Amino acid sequence: MVPNITPVQTSTEFPSSTTVVIIGGGIVGLTAALTLAERNIPVVVLEKGHIAGEQSSRNLGWVRKTNRLPDDIPLAQASDRLWAQMPERVGSDVGYRQAGIMFVARNEAQMAAHENWLKLVQPLNLDSRLLSAQEISKLVPHGQGSWAGGIFTPSDGRAEPTLASSAIAKAAMKKGAIIIENCAVRTLSTTAGKVSGVLTEKGEIRCDQVLLAGGIWSRRFLGNLGISLPTLPLICSVLHTKPMTGPTDIAVGAPDFSFRKHHDGGFIITQRGALDAPLTLDHALIGLRYTQQLRGQRNFLRISLGKYFFKDLSLARRWNANSTSPFEHLRMMDPEANTGLNQEALNNLISAWPSFAQAEIANAWAGVIDVTPDSNPVIGAVPQIPGLTLATGFSGHGFGTSPAAGHLAADLVSGHTPIIDPTPYRFERFA
Repeated sequence: MVPNITPVQTSTEFPSSTTVVIIGGGIVGLTAALTLAERNIPVVVLEKGHIAGEQSSRNLGWVRKTNRLPDDIPLAQASDRLWAQMPERVGSDVGYRQAGIMFVARNEAQMAAHENWLKLVQPLNLDSRLLSAQEISKLVPHGQGSWAGGIFTPSDGRAEPTLASSAIAKAAMKKGAIIIENCAVRTLSTTAGKVSGVLTEKGEIRCDQVLLAGGIWSRRFLGNLGISLPTLPLICSVLHTKPMTGPTDIAVGAPDFSFRKHHDGGFIITQRGALDAPLTLDHALIGLRYTQQLRGQRNFLRISLGKYFFKDLSLARRWNANSTSPFEHLRMMDPEANTGLNQEALNNLISAWPSFAQAEIANAWAGVIDVTPDSNPVIGAVPQIPGLTLATGFSGHGFGTSPAAGHLAADLVSGHTPIIDPTPYRFERFA
């Protein structure tokens, strides 16, 4: 089932030229478009399907710094500031609430991981703090879990994926951006080796800069240009309950479940200890780059060979501007929710907080996450093609960091001073 996204009336005009073309109408591309439009820089967003139709509307909605890699935290901190400003900036509620995020540990080994992370990020002056089992009970009452302790960051929060992208898109268009749905970009056009436009299923748009924010599709788009971007897919399944009385407004992550309050009074729940990992041809091509990740996360992955493999295999890896692209054959990646994992999550949650026994499932869905070998995104130029910049590979963190990620991408394509140091996100680190 697809989440119910707030509808947006997008553009019907097809311009012959602009300054910046953004490929991908997810939340990062839309935030970049908003930032450029606010600077009076002409920008066109091209989306093969519907805006935010994939992971941008299917994620958990967490806005967190906790347990991020240290070099990724400045982006999250900048996003905190921008999320707080977003309702006024776009003139609409995006569901942002700074209610805090807590992670709880079942044993001393898990607690030690939180302690080590807190020591690692101490120079960043976060408000994260360790919790005892008694403090967990005070913050999230009526539980029956046996916790070794936890970690809590009061300044973390949440926003609503089904509201935010739509509100940002409307604001961007109001400020001059053009957003076109159902228009796949097949490839780039270049002049003297530099980007000079994009070739779409509806024709060419000339431009000076292209920002590729295509999520899971970015690897395939770049591969057709002879450029290898290492990303592999993971699938996260989610359930959404009907409105109910819950124990807290704090978002809580345990080793085998997580939950957070939804703006309609229900809860968003997932099996935090398990992700579906469908095998693809790319696992044979670039799988060795993920050896270190696999060592640490093998127990979290439900590896399978099935429908996803054959669907992926059926999509072309090479095409030309005059042929139908894979983005037209499959306009929306819509995997089936894993009902077993969702039920595991709910059962585990009920054991810890029995009030969730009253939960009624309103709907469920799944989304595909594009994961890089170091779990950091790529936000930066592609040296091989001047004029092409990437904002992709967010590894499940894109929604929370999207305000600053889109802002940073806009800075890079427009020559503005970057909002944060972009060095950790350079494409060249995968050379």
